[in-house]
Amino acid sequence: MPTPAAFAATAALLGEPARAAMLQALLGGEALTAGELARIAGIGASAASAHLARLAEGGLVAVHRQGRHRYHRLASEEVAAALEMLGGLTLSVAPRRPWPHGEAFRAARLCYDHLAGRLGVALHAALAGRAWLRPAEGGWETSAEGEAGLAALGVDLAAARRARRLACDCMDWSERRPHLAGGLGREIAACCLRRGWVYRMATRGEDPLARRRLALSPEGARRLEAALDLRLEG
Repeated sequence: MPTPAAFAATAALLGEPARAAMLQALLGGEALTAGELARIAGIGASAASAHLARLAEGGLVAVHRQGRHRYHRLASEEVAAALEMLGGLTLSVAPRRPWPHGEAFRAARLCYDHLAGRLGVALHAALAGRAWLRPAEGGWETSAEGEAGLAALGVDLAAARRARRLACDCMDWSERRPHLAGGLGREIAACCLRRGWVYRMATRGEDPLARRRLALSPEGARRLEAALDLRLEG
């Protein structure tokens, strides 16, 4: 358990609006430059660099250098899961009001490297409901039927197993139910994007949430319904 001082230090990193906007944008799974993140947060370049340095020092953001460029990502899947859960807590304690971010964002989006929103939650429920996933210590494991079915869809199971965790719950902040994270969640999302079953929606301006929006293609809807009897409501 962290000390109160350490807990407060991490909370302080999240408590500044510009840093919060940057972290929301990075939940889309993209690696972004300081300039891109500065525009998203609505601040200048020097201020963005200072904020990103604090986020990196605090272990929330990792920096990848490529030539003269520096790209920023969330430091880990655990950071992404914590931010997603914090989003749910924020909504649960706020005064009741209409969903503020649009139904497209609620229907399907990325949570770091895995599927979220109604699509992600429905997919998790379908995998468990068909016993393609079964409970295991710390999360889930695939059944023999699940391995065959996922391989038939084109999911890279070998890559999924190389992750630190194969499959685990991540509480969805808009649906208040879990979607699937871990290596398997990542590889299912990668498969859907690669095959064009889901695609990133065009963004307008620099809305940090908009960068995470996905849409389900007609072919994706057909394939997921045929394989998992997955149907999205509304």
